[in-house]
Amino acid sequence: MLEAKVYVTLKSGVLDPQGETVKHALHSLGYAEVEGLRQGKFFVLRLQGNDPQKARPQLEQMCQRLLANPVIEDYQFEIREVE
Repeated sequence: MLEAKVYVTLKSGVLDPQGETVKHALHSLGYAEVEGLRQGKFFVLRLQGNDPQKARPQLEQMCQRLLANPVIEDYQFEIREVE
């Protein structure tokens, strides 16, 4: 069995009001060293099979079609074998 971890974040030119809100909240809690914060999404998928190279194109399609909005979001993923 394979496990895929997918990280989705807003592209750098896209405004991130939620990230700004969290950054300001951290400042109000005394964490003034936080200069920037971008929020995103994280998915963990369990996939049948044990060939990461075969799973890669399927994960690309999943990200392009549903997990991310390629117009405003970037994504990356990692795949590993699990028991």
